[in-house]
Amino acid sequence: MSRNFGKVLLALALTALLTAVALVVPASAGQAVRLQYRTSAPGATTAQAEPWLRLFNDGTTTIPLNQVKIRYYLTGTETYRFACSWAVVGCSTVTGQFTGQYLEVGFTSGSLAPGQNTGDLQLRFYRADWQTFSQSDDYSYGPQTGYGDWDKITVYVNGALAWGKPTGNGPEPTPTVTPTVPPGTAVLFDDFTYSGSSDPRLAQRGWTVRSASGGPGVPGATWSPSGITFPGGLLTLDSSTNGTAAGTVQTELSTTSRKFHEGTYAARVRFTDAPTSGPDGEHVVQTFFTITPLRYNLDPDYGELDFEYLPNGGWGEPANILYSTSWETYQADPWQAVNTHTEERASFAGWHDLVIQVAGGRMKYYVDGRLFADHGDIYYPETPMWIMFNQWFIDLQAATGTRTYRQQVDYVYYSKGESVPPATVLSRVASLRAAGTAFQDTVPNP
Repeated sequence: MSRNFGKVLLALALTALLTAVALVVPASAGQAVRLQYRTSAPGATTAQAEPWLRLFNDGTTTIPLNQVKIRYYLTGTETYRFACSWAVVGCSTVTGQFTGQYLEVGFTSGSLAPGQNTGDLQLRFYRADWQTFSQSDDYSYGPQTGYGDWDKITVYVNGALAWGKPTGNGPEPTPTVTPTVPPGTAVLFDDFTYSGSSDPRLAQRGWTVRSASGGPGVPGATWSPSGITFPGGLLTLDSSTNGTAAGTVQTELSTTSRKFHEGTYAARVRFTDAPTSGPDGEHVVQTFFTITPLRYNLDPDYGELDFEYLPNGGWGEPANILYSTSWETYQADPWQAVNTHTEERASFAGWHDLVIQVAGGRMKYYVDGRLFADHGDIYYPETPMWIMFNQWFIDLQAATGTRTYRQQVDYVYYSKGESVPPATVLSRVASLRAAGTAFQDTVPNP
């Protein structure tokens, strides 16, 4: 071997070595991060993927978590939704957005000291239509149910690769979000990323957690903020009863301002048929609706647009029924209702995208993109309304023991003055989430 040829080989070897080293050099000499992964949904096909992560700081300097991005690589073209089920650092500080290539997880606050780790980040994502999907071909997926170092998920600190091996041969794209909401459109969007019913941001963002007594529901029941929680960014209403009025707890979240009238209302709501605990059988009502206060009996300016699901029937119905009801007015005593309704007698347990369009004298109700009801005429709302979610009991069945029913809400969306098609609502919500928007309210007060 000639000396010159040996030099060439040595140069090539050094180049290869330096290139390999460059792939694993952390963002700075003082920052050395390491990621561990496991899954609690190891099946090749699943209803939701559940990557659980722990991020370690093996370096010598503290890392601000808002400088960290974690990328979990995907295949396919499905539309997914992200949720944080539980995190030691708090789900309210954890964000997730999708590009065509990966889920990017970030943090809004916090820091990671040398020698420490974040503890569990129990994350999950699922298809927007809640259908099962294959995760076995996702680059970052692994079936292991115990934690271990995992370099198929990357970590970036201040935009520089600090851990892992990205998929693909070229540079990774920078996520870009193309707004789908027309400029100037007044919108309310809330992803429900709150720590609990006492989170001060609820009031700051125009929400009221009900604690005042009164109807609807069982006379003497309590409306309790303690029944409202936000696990994994899901508004969760837990209502319970032991068969007595004193032992009955109902739940309600409402906008504080009555500023919603014509436009499009949307929410992704999970109805349930069976209680989370205790025996079944109560006449419970699970809802998404808008409403105007009744100033006096048969007030002509009253308005109410309802989605109401009765998993065990009630009001003379023996079993599951979903109502959409549009109200002109009513009188409480003696009871007189001026309304129109459409109903389907079937189980609606599970997640559903609910949309109400209010425009041109008509109210169109959609369930999962399907036109469910078309109302109008005298039932068209005349005045601005509140947006509400509540879960309450029509009457009591004298249960033995306490039974608790659960309703959940993934998001709420309103667009002022627009009839937005259900598919467009979904794309707009996906766009807002991809931009990292947890809350937006540009709807003016009346």
